[in-house]
Amino acid sequence: MRVSNRLHVHRYGPAGPPEVLAIHGLTGHGRRWLTLAERHLPGVAVCAPDLIGHGHSSWAAPWTIDDNVAALAALLDTDGGGPVVVVGHSFGGAIALGLAAARPDLVAALVLLDPAVGLDGEWMREVADAMLDSPDYTDREEARAEKANGSWAEVEPAELERELDEHLVALPGGRCGWRIGVPAMLSYWSELARPVPLPPNRIRTTLVRARKVDPPYAGDRLIEALRDRLGAQFTLLDWDCDHMVAQALPAETAALIRTHLDAG
Repeated sequence: MRVSNRLHVHRYGPAGPPEVLAIHGLTGHGRRWLTLAERHLPGVAVCAPDLIGHGHSSWAAPWTIDDNVAALAALLDTDGGGPVVVVGHSFGGAIALGLAAARPDLVAALVLLDPAVGLDGEWMREVADAMLDSPDYTDREEARAEKANGSWAEVEPAELERELDEHLVALPGGRCGWRIGVPAMLSYWSELARPVPLPPNRIRTTLVRARKVDPPYAGDRLIEALRDRLGAQFTLLDWDCDHMVAQALPAETAALIRTHLDAG
């Protein structure tokens, strides 16, 4: 691990320039990609930063999609090598699209795992209000239960325990919470209501829609916009899973990533 620009970066696989840039979702961190990278993509150089306001990266403002795009572009410029396969989950999907639009020279292909893009502003206000009202937990068991009874229900228990070990921290007053800057998260919920620019039509893009998410994060408007822009370069896959695609279906996710790596 090392610090580059504003980002703390987790690296998996062989040394050298990355082949895959893996971008986590809102409230997440780069070590969520550990099992996927080490168990299912051995021999592939994977770069998985903590986004701004998350994990061990800078928590300093500004907190926008554009600032994360700029930080990721600086990271890839520093690393050198050729364009990479960019894998983005949820909020990371919005950032991946922003990166492809701003710096298409850095992006060989896009894999969007249930991306959260252009969501309803009233819905995002409700989510932000809920986080503001209850940003933390009484104890580890409450944090575990929230995930296990929600979008992590299909994730292996050992993976959930690793998440708690890595990402849950003690807070003043005896409570606990995720290793995130809550003000940054509140700003990012607003960012999810923004329209995101589309990639150039040469960038091969696969979008995985998690069918158990209701209402969907990957809406029809986004899918139609990508299909219109990319044509034959766009593929939509409907997977029978909840939102944590890469953690619930790591082997399938890795196989999909490999198809883009093999396409060169």
